[in-house]
Amino acid sequence: MPGTLQHTPYETITIKGLHLSYGAEIIGSDFTNMSDKQFQEIKAAMAKYGVLVFRNTGMDDAQHVAFSSRLGELDNVKRFLTNGRKLRYAHMELFDAGNVDEDGSVIHPDSPRAHYNKGNALFHVDSSFNPRRASWSLLRATKLPPPGTGGNTEFADSRTAWEELDEGLKKELLERDLIGAHTLLHSRKIASPEYFKDIDPTSQPMTLHRLVQTHEPSGRTTLYIAAHCHHLEDASGPIPAAESETLLEKLMNHVTQPKYVMSVEWLNQGDMVAWDNTSVMHRATGGSFAGKYVRDVRRTTVHDDSSTAWGLNRGMEARGFDLHSVAGEGKVY
Repeated sequence: MPGTLQHTPYETITIKGLHLSYGAEIIGSDFTNMSDKQFQEIKAAMAKYGVLVFRNTGMDDAQHVAFSSRLGELDNVKRFLTNGRKLRYAHMELFDAGNVDEDGSVIHPDSPRAHYNKGNALFHVDSSFNPRRASWSLLRATKLPPPGTGGNTEFADSRTAWEELDEGLKKELLERDLIGAHTLLHSRKIASPEYFKDIDPTSQPMTLHRLVQTHEPSGRTTLYIAAHCHHLEDASGPIPAAESETLLEKLMNHVTQPKYVMSVEWLNQGDMVAWDNTSVMHRATGGSFAGKYVRDVRRTTVHDDSSTAWGLNRGMEARGFDLHSVAGEGKVY
């Protein structure tokens, strides 16, 4: 049950359930001298729970990157550093997910970056718009706004949502083997339509990932869906636009029902939340802190190494896929 310490086979960590079907707070992690056994238990917990919360990790940037790299190859921001843009820290494996400008000031709510970041408030998975998608994301707080001013991160359980989907619709989706076409431009335009009114999501190549997949770490079936998904296709190409829009809306509404959603509150500097993008969606929530208080959070992103990591996108980069262009002149943070 949520909020209770659970009896598990783990020997080096304690599990505190956060939701009836997924999510756990991990107690007892040692990020300064983690044993192989504890590391493997954390990986096993991720496969089961999808979202793990670690309180007061004590990690700095280097430790954050080092722990993340044990999980697999890390993505980095090098390709986004254009027009003289610089990071506020030394590690290119860290994505800036906060509201702080290069000079340390809080970004204005009406700034270009703020409009760009509005897309993060839609339920999504990280990097579905990349030829090779992400598995784990690990988000760590280095400075938080005052308590009660907002900034929670919400999650949606795509595995349980699939299991409880109408049986007729499940059968249809499995038979049709539908494919999602993803682009970052779609979620940005949906979140801030007036600011991005001149953006055409179809002007850039889209990445293709199957809609219904097996989540390999757990063996469970999941819906791989996100706000980045512009339309659906089948083996012959895009399905009719009206049908695609209706079905995507129906599935997104199903997965994001309150019974599948969990809200994680950030309590302390050093808190870290890790999630598996192949089994859950997530979104940022706003609050009264916006434009007033610093919320400095930094994320590492682990490249997926499952059999479906590349979707139907093998060779896409060699064919001229330009993620920098898709990301919109480097405003990816």
